[in-house]
Amino acid sequence: MNKINYVVALILFLLAGIATPIQAQNFTGIVYELESSHTLWNVTVTNLRTKEQVNTDREGRFKISAKLYDYLELELPGYQKDTAFLYEEGVRRIYLLRDDNTILINEVLVTRLTDSRLIAEIARAKNEGKVVDASQQQGGLRVSPSRLFGRKAKEARKNLDLLITEQNNRQIDRKFTNQLIASLVPLTDEEIPLFKERYRPKLEFVQVASPQDLQVYILDSYKKFRAD
Repeated sequence: MNKINYVVALILFLLAGIATPIQAQNFTGIVYELESSHTLWNVTVTNLRTKEQVNTDREGRFKISAKLYDYLELELPGYQKDTAFLYEEGVRRIYLLRDDNTILINEVLVTRLTDSRLIAEIARAKNEGKVVDASQQQGGLRVSPSRLFGRKAKEARKNLDLLITEQNNRQIDRKFTNQLIASLVPLTDEEIPLFKERYRPKLEFVQVASPQDLQVYILDSYKKFRAD
């Protein structure tokens, strides 16, 4: 087999793997309180596709039948109901927020937010960071000095950048997966997170890239990674 035929055969093999139907499996997770990181017992976990329900045990663990790209709803009295999106295999850590808590944003907490909570925090940060107000009395729009220079508004705009970066990274990583990277290049489990951090592609590229484009990008990035 010549080199061209070998490359074509390799691409077809990889595409066949990508096209394999997603099978249901037992999905394992652990539920924590967001700020304390204590595990939460008796959380009701519902697969929104199948309506199957389970509860977490004393160690916060649960096991439920699910497929990749399913949504799990989590509910516990005293905590905000939340939804987790399954886009990677393996044990998933899920963090719930108390009903009366206001999150003091930092990078670690942002990475722990579920997708639905992340969307809610982005909306809150956008609202708190608004510089322009709609005036009910005079009509039209006006610039609010308190929103422009206030500490809360400045913090909200700073938080918004952090939240949107995390949201974009998650959208990228749903295609730029550990499994895909491991199938193409010989990286260890310890090297893959560093590789992803250094060579995570732009969201604009991932949104239009074909599977072949993404594979070529990973192979080219691996050469740079080894050369560093």
